[in-house]
Amino acid sequence: MAGRWLVLTVKGPDDARSELLAQGLIAAGASAVEELDDGLRTWWPEPRSVEGFVQDLRARLERAALGAPIDVSWNQCADEDWLETWRRGLDVRRVSERILISPSWLTPHAGDREILITIDPKMAFGTGEHATTRGGLRLLERAVRPGARVLDMGTGSGILAIAAARLGAAHVDAVECDDLAIDNAIENVRANGVADRVQVRHHAVDAAFLAESGSFDVVCANILSSVLLPLLSGFRAALYPGGALVVSGILVSESAPFCTSAEQAGFVLDAVDEEEDWWSGLFRAG
Repeated sequence: MAGRWLVLTVKGPDDARSELLAQGLIAAGASAVEELDDGLRTWWPEPRSVEGFVQDLRARLERAALGAPIDVSWNQCADEDWLETWRRGLDVRRVSERILISPSWLTPHAGDREILITIDPKMAFGTGEHATTRGGLRLLERAVRPGARVLDMGTGSGILAIAAARLGAAHVDAVECDDLAIDNAIENVRANGVADRVQVRHHAVDAAFLAESGSFDVVCANILSSVLLPLLSGFRAALYPGGALVVSGILVSESAPFCTSAEQAGFVLDAVDEEEDWWSGLFRAG
């Protein structure tokens, strides 16, 4: 076991299950998950029985992905090489005209109007490496005004909540139900110097929380559309009139029926962001 690492590549049947797989890997003990063009990659200290470990992990991930078949392949690398392999290809990413995302081991220069957010890839979603995160950030930049009260539902790494605070929000509630994600979000909020404005809250992402949380100028959620749809009426009730809803995690093929459901819940579509197969929307409360 000492001195070697297991490099796992995990592939699901479609992009929509990638977030579920990433959450399953983190829950199983992965310390970092990297998004690839056609799957996810992560590292584990080499177990005594690789075949048994992979078999158990595949079964666990199939449960996390709601029964979908999952392909897990693996190879090995030496201990001294794994960290460099993990970091390879990660660089400063410009998400928009103002927002830059960087891992902590880089120290890029940010201009006076630019916002530099430091996030290490301890989770696959919420590092700026996925199109849903980037779409949400670009629309959030349009939605947040100085002094705004913001709710980030399913905060993950906390990146949207951090961005909202850096864009001028006076208070942000960052809500997450996963224990590991909570720890990651708190760490990132502190590292980016916004702990005075961002409160990370451990709670289910559900209508009950929305009903008791008060009113907001902006609500954002980077979650799968199947989770977002039943929350639309709760989002509308949680927003001030004219408030903004920023949603991402929606496939382009799902966007038209999602917009219909949002309109029925009292929203008006204001702006759209598309990247790869993913669609993000900015709605206004009518």
